[in-house]
Amino acid sequence: MNFLIASQIVLSVLISVFVLLQSQGSGLGATWGGGGETYHTRRGVERVIFILTIVAIALFALVSIAVIA
Repeated sequence: MNFLIASQIVLSVLISVFVLLQSQGSGLGATWGGGGETYHTRRGVERVIFILTIVAIALFALVSIAVIA
């Protein structure tokens, strides 16, 4: 049980780091679509971080279900 809670903490920190690493753009204007780009493809490291974020979120969900059960 303690292992699951510790892994939840580690996964939550990883998710936070991955999400912060994905932030792109030039200030608040890009947040609401003011960046000028209409389509953006993820390539290289950006794509790897995106996939790692999805994997970490899925693992976090599974661990959370395991803690409840």
